[in-house]
Amino acid sequence: METVHETTGPPTGEGLTFEKVWAALMELWESQKETAEQMKETDRRMKETDRIVKETAEQMKETDRRMKETDKRVGELTNRFGDMVESMVVPNLVAKFQELGFAVTKAGPRLKVMNREHQISTEVDAYLEDGDTAIIVEIKTTPTTEDIKDQVKRMKKLRAIADLNGKPQKYRGAVAGVVFSDNVKCYALKTGFYVLEPSGETFTIITPEDKGYTPREW
Repeated sequence: METVHETTGPPTGEGLTFEKVWAALMELWESQKETAEQMKETDRRMKETDRIVKETAEQMKETDRRMKETDKRVGELTNRFGDMVESMVVPNLVAKFQELGFAVTKAGPRLKVMNREHQISTEVDAYLEDGDTAIIVEIKTTPTTEDIKDQVKRMKKLRAIADLNGKPQKYRGAVAGVVFSDNVKCYALKTGFYVLEPSGETFTIITPEDKGYTPREW
């Protein structure tokens, strides 16, 4: 009995015809065309993605520039507003603290205190002198607890500079603000600072004693 072997795969030998070869070539050609189109589409998408990334980067740069410009303008406005607050507060400081029993003999805005040898310096917004006691006033539009902590650091520097310069002067602190939150006001008074806040056309002073605390002296 004759054994018949079946074969698989592309036709060979006599099985190949022009039609079959042509069909295979056309199929390969179409496949290559499809691959080429896919590569073109991929390349187009990559270029589009690159364009979007570049545009986004430019937009981010412009946004950053505008934010810096806004910060600059806000800073300028804040400084101007702070100057206005100082101009309203300082002229009334003497009379207000005299009402509290301080014999103020000297007052002024913006003072820089330093000891060059030890390179310690600090600046104050306003100050008053009552003999050997000076009252240091920090003026903020909206004081925060960090501002209170900074005032404590300022008082410690003043004490250190006075000691290094051989001056027996004592210091008390005050914080003036246009808008005080209750917790910041309480924190300032508890720390031993006088609190100055608007009242009508002038301002009022709340002392630590008013809330059961003791004024702190450095």
